[in-house]
Amino acid sequence: MSSCCTPDGSCGTNAGEATTATAVVDSTATAYRVSGMSCGHCRTAITTSVGALDGVLSVDVDVDGGLVTVTTAGAPDDIAIGAAIDDAGYELTGRA
Repeated sequence: MSSCCTPDGSCGTNAGEATTATAVVDSTATAYRVSGMSCGHCRTAITTSVGALDGVLSVDVDVDGGLVTVTTAGAPDDIAIGAAIDDAGYELTGRA
């Protein structure tokens, strides 16, 4: 049976390879009610506009349900999110 461990106890399989660190971010998912959405274009416009904001990790648009769920690093900026939705041509009517 062979082992990947070297005599000094380190792992030999990663010898000479760079290691990658992954940062863990506290995230918050917030759902908003949005009016005026009716199609895939609406989904794309809102996703693009809101997704460009600092701190936004993801945007999920449910056109049929009239909901936009925004996942942010930390607390969401409701004013900036509302402005981005408005800029895309839709109306944020409140949190869901």
